[in-house]
Amino acid sequence: MRRAKDAARSIGLLTDAQKRHGLHAIADAIAAAADEIIAANRDDLQRGREEGMSDALQDRLSLTPSRVAALAEAVRAISELPDPVGRVLDARTLPSGVALTKVSVPFGVVGAIYEARPNVTVDITALALRSGNAVVLRGGSAAASSNATIVSVMRRALASVGIDPESVQTVDPFGRDGARALMTARGLIDVLVPRGSAALIHTVVTESTVPVIETGAGVVHIVLDESAPLEWARDIVVNAKVQRPSVCNAVETVLVHRGAADRLVPAVVDALVSRGVTVHGDQTTLDLAGQGVPADEADWAAEYLSLDVAMRVVDDLDEALEHIRRYSTQHTESIITMDDTSAERFVAEVDSAVVMVNASTRFTDGGEFGFGAEVGISTQKLHARGPMGLAELTSAKWIARGTGQVRG
Repeated sequence: MRRAKDAARSIGLLTDAQKRHGLHAIADAIAAAADEIIAANRDDLQRGREEGMSDALQDRLSLTPSRVAALAEAVRAISELPDPVGRVLDARTLPSGVALTKVSVPFGVVGAIYEARPNVTVDITALALRSGNAVVLRGGSAAASSNATIVSVMRRALASVGIDPESVQTVDPFGRDGARALMTARGLIDVLVPRGSAALIHTVVTESTVPVIETGAGVVHIVLDESAPLEWARDIVVNAKVQRPSVCNAVETVLVHRGAADRLVPAVVDALVSRGVTVHGDQTTLDLAGQGVPADEADWAAEYLSLDVAMRVVDDLDEALEHIRRYSTQHTESIITMDDTSAERFVAEVDSAVVMVNASTRFTDGGEFGFGAEVGISTQKLHARGPMGLAELTSAKWIARGTGQVRG
């Protein structure tokens, strides 16, 4: 970590062109090493299956040729984004004549702790370097082989174009001791981002002495309002649950307005079940759908990350909003409605990082938002909220330029 701190000084001084060049070298190296990366990933998957890893985690862990190609393309996309460093955020001239400018600057060293997600190894590294930061990674034992190979490939690529490879480091070889060292490396790590299970995030937030940008679990809701069109309701809910159920922006609870329940519940449940989804419903949902399993209190707070969804019929929008306030992790919520008043009330009253109207929650993603990739999805309210891209990996400093002024 000390080497990363030293490397951060040179990384922060790289020009826009130099950072782009370094990222293109990483993208080319990842593409060229696809077979090597996939072979390492195969070892991780085999070990995970032997240890009883869930299907959701196996999906997050898995790297296919298309996913490796997508990682390389994501790095190239990040390289083409505008340089976030040196942006003028504020400018003014004081009464004394001193010219004051606020500009964006790199944090220095970004730490990341995450689980079973080798794609995060690439995404966070690319975002950190593009924003002029060094990065120290803790990717967890489940992806140890994949991450070790990817980090080695990226470090070689940087060295090949004259960029300090110490700007990309991993503490994975030190296991949990490495994670603890990362969480307590105040003065060496400038900001720490956890990504993973609620338990991991809670541990990082409560035990770190390093400043943390908190990403959160995704107990994500979709509300089907009384005026929701059947096709929109069915297609959006199915997409939000089925397209990739193991990720944090997948819907976990569907709330249906009682005035539309007879019309919507049977069709939406049929569509979900036909795609292999188990619906955990309240009694009204089960009666209307004629299928599903009974939901209990734990289901309303569940982040399934699997082909399971909770469904409840609510009396009105008030009850839906109250349910969200009680159970939401403030990640993403969506309402399906043709009523502008309901839509605007939902947008105003739901206190989540991303609030949607008539769209799948799967759009909560740095790539979809045009960030190239994301560091994570922040559910806190300080500095960064929602999908975090390049701008969220910069801080600011004030520059004052005078002509000999002194304060009277």
